[in-house]
Amino acid sequence: MGKTATFTRMQDSTKEDWDIIYPQAARFADALPNRVLSHLQLLAGESSGYPIDRFQHSLQAATLALKDRRDEEYVVCALLHDIGDTLGSYNHPEIAAAILRPFVSEENLWMVRHHAVFQGYNYFHFLGLDRNMRDRFKDSPYYERTKEFVDQFDNPAFDAGAETYPLSVFEPMVRRVMVPKRSNPR
Repeated sequence: MGKTATFTRMQDSTKEDWDIIYPQAARFADALPNRVLSHLQLLAGESSGYPIDRFQHSLQAATLALKDRRDEEYVVCALLHDIGDTLGSYNHPEIAAAILRPFVSEENLWMVRHHAVFQGYNYFHFLGLDRNMRDRFKDSPYYERTKEFVDQFDNPAFDAGAETYPLSVFEPMVRRVMVPKRSNPR
């Protein structure tokens, strides 16, 4: 364990305190990909009745995107699109988007943030909901991108017999993508 700052309120911190804090905080931030990958693995074993568990679904969506020669950022978005399921079953896309926000483009961020309502087209009507809820986003420049993501990578990624790459294939991509691209949160 390293040295610690001595202030009790942030407003009382000094340059010397930040000389202690910043290097340690940077090391912690650098380990973020490890924590995200560990958190993703919490989805293993939880299927909620789906043909495969949520971890395999995530791997399968990323496998499909990689096989389709999508860029690394897109593949990582496919891998992490449902990572929020463990913490926010009812708002998992927003959690996934919050994790990805500093690292991905606006179009990929929008796609992750809105994928669930687009996926709803495939089953909302069985639950008494409007399957066309996604249409409220028709004017978005990212509508077609998100529809395509669901149609090609999210929707077909529930196949127990499909080839699915192991997490080790995607780990280096996650490490390369999870380098901050923006300093201001949206």
